[in-house]
Amino acid sequence: MTQMFGGQSGGHFALLAGFIGEVLGINTAAIDYKADGKSRSLTVGNLATMEVQAIDGDDGSEVMISNNPLGVVPGEPMVVAKASQLAYHDHGMDWELSGKNAFYSPFAYKGP
Repeated sequence: MTQMFGGQSGGHFALLAGFIGEVLGINTAAIDYKADGKSRSLTVGNLATMEVQAIDGDDGSEVMISNNPLGVVPGEPMVVAKASQLAYHDHGMDWELSGKNAFYSPFAYKGP
């Protein structure tokens, strides 16, 4: 996992690795992800929590951004959302980003 998320395995994470200046540490934590209609939630142990809801477009469907070169999931459109809860606390960092913009898209991670 460290090699994949660090970009050493190639793929999209190799592109994103250029935005990381210093790795402060690595933790093991349980991940709980839920998708329910236009809402998504994520809990990573006691380190991070996220709850986001899609923003409705003029016709009530999700607002999407497509063909984004830095999207987390290449080839998939990103749904524009708002975070009702978004917090991260680890390695001396305390991020509280509730009420800010957010994005989500379909994804699947698998090993060789």
